[in-house]
Amino acid sequence: MNQTAGSTKNGKQKKELIAEKEAPDGFLATVERVGNMVPHPAIIFFILIAVVIVLSVFFSLLGTTVTYDAYDQSSGGIVEQTTSVRSLLAPDGIRFMFTSPVTNFLGFTGVGVILVAMIGVGLAEESGLIATLVRKLVAIAPRSLFTFMIVMVGVLSSIAADAGYLVLVPLAAAAFHSMGRHPLAGLAAGFSGVAAVFLVNVFVTPTDALLVEVTNDAVRTVNPAAEITVVGNLFFMIASSILMGIICTVLTERFVEPRLGPYTGGVPVEASVGLSGSEQAGLKNAGRALLGFVVVIGLLTAPPLPWGILRNQDTGGIMAGSPFMSGLIILISLLFLVVGYAYGRGAGTIANLTAAIGLIVKTWSNLAGMIFLLFVIANFIAFFNYTNLATVLAVNLADFLQTTALGATAYIVLFVLVVAVIDIILTGALAKWAILAPVFVPLFMRLGGDPDLVLAAYRVGDSPMNVITPLNVYLAVMVGFANKYQKDAGIGTIIALMLPYTVVLMVIWTLMLVVWYALGIPLGPA
Repeated sequence: MNQTAGSTKNGKQKKELIAEKEAPDGFLATVERVGNMVPHPAIIFFILIAVVIVLSVFFSLLGTTVTYDAYDQSSGGIVEQTTSVRSLLAPDGIRFMFTSPVTNFLGFTGVGVILVAMIGVGLAEESGLIATLVRKLVAIAPRSLFTFMIVMVGVLSSIAADAGYLVLVPLAAAAFHSMGRHPLAGLAAGFSGVAAVFLVNVFVTPTDALLVEVTNDAVRTVNPAAEITVVGNLFFMIASSILMGIICTVLTERFVEPRLGPYTGGVPVEASVGLSGSEQAGLKNAGRALLGFVVVIGLLTAPPLPWGILRNQDTGGIMAGSPFMSGLIILISLLFLVVGYAYGRGAGTIANLTAAIGLIVKTWSNLAGMIFLLFVIANFIAFFNYTNLATVLAVNLADFLQTTALGATAYIVLFVLVVAVIDIILTGALAKWAILAPVFVPLFMRLGGDPDLVLAAYRVGDSPMNVITPLNVYLAVMVGFANKYQKDAGIGTIIALMLPYTVVLMVIWTLMLVVWYALGIPLGPA
C-alpha cells in the first residue's frame, strides 16, 4: 500500500518536472510564441511582396539612387555602376509582375535541387534504407561523440551544395529520435553544421573559387599585379570548422537539448531491436551497390585527362568548374537511388522497378506544400531584386562603414556586423560579395590590410545568420522537417531553436578572427 502510494507520488512528481521543463518561459520561449503566432509562411511572403511594392513606389518617387564599384560578370572586371530604385507599380514593373512569375519559378534553382535530390533520397527513405542505417549508426556510434559527428558532417556538406539541408538534417533528427533524444535537438545540430558554419570547410569548395575570383577583381583596382589564391583562408577555415563544430556541439547538448526537455510528441520512439535478416540482406545488397557506384564514378573522375571525363576539361582539376562538382546533386541523387533500390530488393521492400517508381511518386506528392511555398518565395525574391532595394541598402551600409574613422580591429568587427545585417535580406553568398568586395577590399588594402583578411571576415559575418533569416528558403524546409515530430512547429520554433547558435557563433567567431589577426597568424599558405 505504502509502496503503491509512494510510486504514485513519484510518478506525479516526474510529470510535474516534465511539465515545468515544457512550460514556456524566458526570452526564447517568447520568441517561439511570437514567431508561431505569425501566419503560414506563404502568407508571410505575400505580405512581404505587398511591402516591397509599397517601398518601391515610395523610394522611386524620391528618386533614390546609389553609385558604386561592382564586379561585372559580362566584362569580368570592376566597373562603376549606378542603380536606382524601380517601382513595381510603374508600367514596366506591372508588366514584370504579370509576365515573370512562371519564369521566376522555373529559374529558382532551389525547386530543381529539392525535386532532383528527393528522387534518390525519397526512394532510399521509402525503401527503409535510411531508417535501417539510422538504427545501425545508433548501435555503433559512441554516444559521447554522436552530436559532434552530426555537426561536423554538416560542416563538410557545404562541399556538396544543398545536399546537407535535404539529407543530413532529417537524418540527424531521426537519429536523435531513435536514441531517445529530442528530434528537434538533432535537427538543430544538423542545421547548425550545414548552415551556420557554411562558408568554411576543411576542404576547398567550389564556392571558395568563386569568392576568390570576385576578390581578385577588387584587388586589381588597387594593385593590378596582386592577387589572392583559393587557399588563402585555408588555415583559418580548418580551425574555424573544428572550433565552430565544437561550439555547436556544446550548445546542442548543454543548452538546446535541456531547454527542449524530454520528447513528448506524437511520434513514438521505436524499441531498440536488432536488425532482422531481411534488413541485414538489404544492407549487404546496398553495400555492393555503393561499391559499384563508387568504382564507376571513380573511373570517370580519377584518371588524368583525357580519360577523366568528369574532370575540368581545361584545368584537369576535380574541384573548381568540373562536371563532377557541377553535377554533385545529380550524383548524390543517383547514389541514393541506386543504393536505395538495391536495399529494397534485398530487404524485400521493393518488388520491381514499377514499385520503385511508385515510391518516388509518393515522395514527390508529399512535397506539394513545399513546392507552392517555393513558388511564392521565388517570386518575392524576383520582385525584390527587380526593385534594387537590396542593392541600395547594401551600398548605403557599406558607405557608412567606409566613412567611419576607426582602427583595423574595429573595422573588422563592423564589417562582420554589416555582412550579418545584409544577410537578412540578401542571402546569396556570391551575390553579397559581388557588391561588398569592390568597396571593402580596396578600403582595407588602402589601410594596409590584407584582402584575405576581408574575405575571412566575410565568411564569419555571412554564415551564422543563415539559420534565422526568413529569406533562407531552407528555413521553411526545416519547418517541414520539424512538423514530423511537432505538429505545431512553425517559423518561430525554428528561429527560437537556432537563435542561440547565431548569437554565440557570431560573438566567438568574431573574437577568434580578431585574435587571429592580432597575433599575426597566417590565414592560409603563403
